[in-house]
Amino acid sequence: MEKIRTIIVDDEPLARDSMRVLLERDAEIELAAECANGREALEAIQRLAPDLLFLDVQMPEMNGFEMLAQVETNRLPVVIFVTAYDQHALRAFEVHALDYLLKSYSDDRFEAALRRAKEQIRQKKIHAISQRLVALLDSQKQEKAPTPPEPGTYLTRLVVKSGGRVFFLKTAEIDWIEAADYYVYLHVGGKSHLLRETMNTLEKQLDPRKFQRLHRSTIVNLDRLKELQPHTHGDYTVTLQDGTALKLSRSYRPKLEAALGRSL
Repeated sequence: MEKIRTIIVDDEPLARDSMRVLLERDAEIELAAECANGREALEAIQRLAPDLLFLDVQMPEMNGFEMLAQVETNRLPVVIFVTAYDQHALRAFEVHALDYLLKSYSDDRFEAALRRAKEQIRQKKIHAISQRLVALLDSQKQEKAPTPPEPGTYLTRLVVKSGGRVFFLKTAEIDWIEAADYYVYLHVGGKSHLLRETMNTLEKQLDPRKFQRLHRSTIVNLDRLKELQPHTHGDYTVTLQDGTALKLSRSYRPKLEAALGRSL
């Protein structure tokens, strides 16, 4: 029986190691390549024509959707997405009936996704799968359009993993948000929670009437503002109700003024 040629794409070495160990247990799988980013994956897909792709959604420089958008439709393999609490992606996967693994997944969940993918491949349903994948990519492009979300479609809660548990956090409870490379820290009542999301992506999902960017590395809940003091070169120091002091960059000042309905 011809083996299923498989590629792993994930920027985290430990994540690739975990998937490799699980795939090596399956005699039907041929692990053809491991890629650490979207550009490596594009080259590997072109060169190896895989049947199956385990694809991380959130990667630096080029995310999983952006990478797939550059693959020719007739070369699209079966894709199992791997994600860490990407709110929009999870909804898209459900709508288009594409499988995904939510980090940290169990061995049983991984094997269930793999079984489903193998069945689809063996029954030669790749064309139908590719069509659904193309539809998913189209929906992602529409989501990236500059038209702002309609009222009521902004995020009202986030899924956060902390201290070995997963819980829902209402966005209204957030005091301010701090960038940390490809993650953000959510500061809530003196505590902070790490979320695997970029600052730019999260900003687009928050209601601008309630959350505003102060600096390239900070977003603030407007309900937490207490005081603004002029600083130097048009910058301001923003003090929150809990005493936290943040810098308001002059480049973000006009948007804050518009949100507050007054000039500073």
